[in-house]
Amino acid sequence: MIIVCQKLLKNTKINGITLYPFIFIKNPEDKRNRVLLNHEKIHLRQQLELLIIFFYFAYITEYYYHLFTLKNAHRAYLAISFEREAYANEHDLDYLKKRRFWGFWKYLK
Repeated sequence: MIIVCQKLLKNTKINGITLYPFIFIKNPEDKRNRVLLNHEKIHLRQQLELLIIFFYFAYITEYYYHLFTLKNAHRAYLAISFEREAYANEHDLDYLKKRRFWGFWKYLK
């Protein structure tokens, strides 16, 4: 895991984004935000499990499916199984220790 503070995120609503093996964060103080980093670490694990490229394919496919059905970009983002798993467990700092392989599967709609 490599944490990078990225100025490109300054004018966005995004606080963090994970592109294996990097976690890009908007603000330097977020390096100490354990909940945000845990959320992004969950995405790192998901990406590894799907051999990185398949994660991105599934993520984008799922996003556009939900965008088509929900007709709302933010709701589509929140409906993605990978995001649902990460948001549901970001406060559990021990989640990755007990998480099952392909833990996102139970969050598929």
